[in-house]
Amino acid sequence: MYQHHRGHPTADTAVAPAYRASVSASVSASSATSRIRESQRQQSLTTKAVRAACESLATTSKDAIDKVNAFVGAFNQGRDTAPTEGPAIDALNNTADTVAASLSAALSQELRDGLNGYVDAARGVANAIASHAPTGEFNRRVDQLNDTKTKALKLCLASF
Repeated sequence: MYQHHRGHPTADTAVAPAYRASVSASVSASSATSRIRESQRQQSLTTKAVRAACESLATTSKDAIDKVNAFVGAFNQGRDTAPTEGPAIDALNNTADTVAASLSAALSQELRDGLNGYVDAARGVANAIASHAPTGEFNRRVDQLNDTKTKALKLCLASF
């Protein structure tokens, strides 16, 4: 880069532009690398968020559905439903709370909407049981719960 010219160092102006271009190329390559790393980090955060939300749905919804089925079984057999009401309501509220707590900005809007639909439906069934809603209303809410759960699980699978 420097030449000796009669005892005084002087910049080799012919090499300087190539050096500047080389430094510039190296900066843009490092910038691209860090953008790729950030993109990979974001994808990893999204994958973790999807996994957390979808696992919370899968694990807690099973318990809620089992407890609701116990309530329905007691009702259909003409038995006292009181012993099954509390556990069903608690399991429904637990799944709703757990799934709602797992929602984050890292999830797609579509997946958030699907999971929120499930949360609302679970609370709807819990309220129907607690308020001793008429059978038709209860069944409508259970259908909504099943539909939103199926839709949310499909969105989960599509997100991986």
